[in-house]
Amino acid sequence: MSRAVSLSRISAILLKELIQMRRDRLTFAMMVGIPIVQLVLFGFAINTDPKHLPAAAIVEDASRFGRAVLAAMRNSRYFDFVADAESEARAADMLARGEVAFVVTVPADFGRDLVRGARPQLLLQADATDPAAASNAVGAIAEIVRSGLAHDLRGPFEALKAGQPPVDVVVHRMYNPEGITQYNIVPGLLGVVLTMTTILMTAMALTRELERGTMENLLAMPARPAEIMVGKILPYIGLGFIQVGVILAAAWTIFTVPMLGSLAVLLIALLVFIAANVTLGYTFSTLARTQMQAMQMTFFFFLPSILLSGFMFPFRGMPVWAQWIGEALPLTHFLRIVRGIVLKGNGMPEILLELGAIAAFLAAVATIALLRYRRTLD
Repeated sequence: MSRAVSLSRISAILLKELIQMRRDRLTFAMMVGIPIVQLVLFGFAINTDPKHLPAAAIVEDASRFGRAVLAAMRNSRYFDFVADAESEARAADMLARGEVAFVVTVPADFGRDLVRGARPQLLLQADATDPAAASNAVGAIAEIVRSGLAHDLRGPFEALKAGQPPVDVVVHRMYNPEGITQYNIVPGLLGVVLTMTTILMTAMALTRELERGTMENLLAMPARPAEIMVGKILPYIGLGFIQVGVILAAAWTIFTVPMLGSLAVLLIALLVFIAANVTLGYTFSTLARTQMQAMQMTFFFFLPSILLSGFMFPFRGMPVWAQWIGEALPLTHFLRIVRGIVLKGNGMPEILLELGAIAAFLAAVATIALLRYRRTLD
């Protein structure tokens, strides 16, 4: 046997690898597609300075000064006033449901106290469950109010510009007043861990049978596709709840994350969320022919789930097209549910809409899995 390096042998192996790469379209798509997806998401979708955050206003003084403040907030592009809260109870409900991120209260006699130099208070209530999303707007509010009143404080009111700011802006950070990052991250981590592990485990449920040569036994069983699917995913739902126990125990004992809502409601939401994830993994296993292909599919799903769900970056800071993609992901809705239950004390009525979105996702992927289930080895 010749020990010299042969260019012809290297060329032959190189050619063989190129042919294999061409045949493995999923790997090729992954090598080309993931950099493109990352460029698009990080270049266009990720924004750490979110603007146009939904806000509601309680206006008890319709003077030109109150209107000037609200106009300045709107022009700053941080605040989009989507509703007028007719009462404080309605405003609190909108904050709890996540319909708005801020509630601004212009108190009665705001204009009268302002011209008297009595420094009226302007109350800004901010949803601080995600401190990063609200911090820039909260940090800018005092300057926004000052600049908004600058045009109206002229002539006899010119003296109000000197010394202290003419308005005392009071900020209430709701649900997480100290802005503790762990209170936002740790509950969210519960959803991320469950997404990564449960989908990956069930994505190999059927492909493992194919590679081990046991698929024939499975097909020979007198079981319907739905029965096989349920039998395959149930153990992983149980495994998911073991992970839930570990993460919740760590959240309460190590990170001292509060639990203001009902544990029973949280467990119901977790059951639907884990079922959606394991069913999605099972769907991947019906589409893939090898375990490697199944893992690659799960990776394609993880990338938008982590980046577009609101776990790492403010959801409302993303462009509309990215938010629409995020709305299709179960993790996005689960993050709102778990943070709402843990930090806001939300109950079933407040989370029903988000839970329904996850249930719809579960029904859709289960239907695809049943339609794609192969009854033969071909």
